[in-house]
Amino acid sequence: MDKNLLITIGRQFGSGGKQIATCLSQMLDIPVYDNELLMEAARSSGLSEELFRRSDEKKRLFSFASAGQSAISEEKLFRIQSEVILSKASQGGAVFVGRAADYVLREQRPISIFISAPLQERIRRVSSRAGLSSAEALDLIRSKDKSRAAFYDFFTDRSWGRADSYDLCVDSSLLGIEQTAVFIRDFCLKAR
Repeated sequence: MDKNLLITIGRQFGSGGKQIATCLSQMLDIPVYDNELLMEAARSSGLSEELFRRSDEKKRLFSFASAGQSAISEEKLFRIQSEVILSKASQGGAVFVGRAADYVLREQRPISIFISAPLQERIRRVSSRAGLSSAEALDLIRSKDKSRAAFYDFFTDRSWGRADSYDLCVDSSLLGIEQTAVFIRDFCLKAR
């Protein structure tokens, strides 16, 4: 396996992107980074982890006077997260989930993947995972996808979820989580 392989995963909420990224990292024996990036960004910057969690893949201005900062711009938080992503990528191969990592790592030429699934499949998955009604799951999906799109579109010169922004777009409902991960693994190994 290529231990310097960089893969980024963008995903619709409820498409199984996080689970696919985890399977992929296990198959390739490389780390996967998702929420860990927020903790590392907080540690390296001296800012609170809660600040990064509340801003995660959202576009807006945050004010945390109680944390010792009068106002932290979304651009500054994005820069800090970007530095962590670049640092992790310099250590070797990895799978990065979300956070516009494909854009952040554009000079390293990662293989960028976007995971989607039909809305009804995502509603079923989110309802089951979070114990929500179908209507509640739909509202959550729409909110998360809207936030992710706004974040990605704001910080990149690309469009979230559009095929021409990625190397490969995959519907996870066709093969399921594990077989989608196998398909992506095979694609990545052949593409490099």
